[in-house]
Amino acid sequence: MSQVLADRVSATPNEQPSESATDGLVGARLVTRRRPARWVAAALALVLAAMLVNTLITNPRFEWGVVGDYLGSSAILRGLVLTLWLTAAVMVSGYVLGIGLAALRLSDNAILRTASFGFVWLVRSVPPLVQLLFWFEIASLYPRLSFGIPFGPEFVSFQTAHLFSALAAAYVALTIDAAAFASEIIRGGLLSVDHGQTEAASSIGLSRWRTFRRVVLPQAMPSIIPASGNMLIGMLKATSLVSVIAVQDLLGASELIYNDNFKIIPLLLVATIWYLVLTTLLSIGQFLLERHFARGKRRGPTRSLPTVWRDSLSLLPHRRVAKAGGAA
Repeated sequence: MSQVLADRVSATPNEQPSESATDGLVGARLVTRRRPARWVAAALALVLAAMLVNTLITNPRFEWGVVGDYLGSSAILRGLVLTLWLTAAVMVSGYVLGIGLAALRLSDNAILRTASFGFVWLVRSVPPLVQLLFWFEIASLYPRLSFGIPFGPEFVSFQTAHLFSALAAAYVALTIDAAAFASEIIRGGLLSVDHGQTEAASSIGLSRWRTFRRVVLPQAMPSIIPASGNMLIGMLKATSLVSVIAVQDLLGASELIYNDNFKIIPLLLVATIWYLVLTTLLSIGQFLLERHFARGKRRGPTRSLPTVWRDSLSLLPHRRVAKAGGAA
């Protein structure tokens, strides 16, 4: 009987690993996982990159000398300043309106929710260029605008054409478009915070404003920042649409110059280079903001921006553990 009990005890799952198994783990080494398709794709990407660099250097039709002459010209810099101003003004006013629309969408009042939803649905359904042209031609629809009591006396009136210049039409159209998308970004960020957080804050006596500022907003920002950064970069590029209505932004200034000297490709490259510089700077700012607001969620050590870029562009394959002498 004692021998049977001893055999059963020795067969329990808590049995310690043998010395040979331990030696096998100690002798394990990292073995590169073979992925030929990845290397083929990497080689193809390098070939295409080399071809691009070669054509940029050897093709005289790019006229890089002309590009250098106009890259810092006064007309281009004025257009650049207008592009930056329009982008900043539209984003600020668009987010102010977006906050209001998001609040209406989250309201308990069905009429306010419906009105906010209808506005967002309408604006998101119409292309920005169509909105831009509509507001540019608003004087054709309403030659005169007035303010007063609805269906009653008018207090003040003015000619619409005197108010809506090309720049004003661009500002209004882009602001309305930005407000619709900003409201959805804000609403999505607020809804990402668990409702139990607000209930817990209310139970300890925090006011609604302090609950929003101290509890809801810090947790919503990691969801809001990436989408807002993408929207900012998209808005920077969307401002190029205003050149259609003769606003002299960065692209409009380039068009004005090449309509005079017929250097179309070099002037388009000038605009392209400035857009690349601006979007790169905005991307860096977005990365820093995301890292700041994600401090509470970070699991690993802080990574710098060059490290993130290096890791995302790395061609080194992943590695796996295998026994020494084993097959890769």
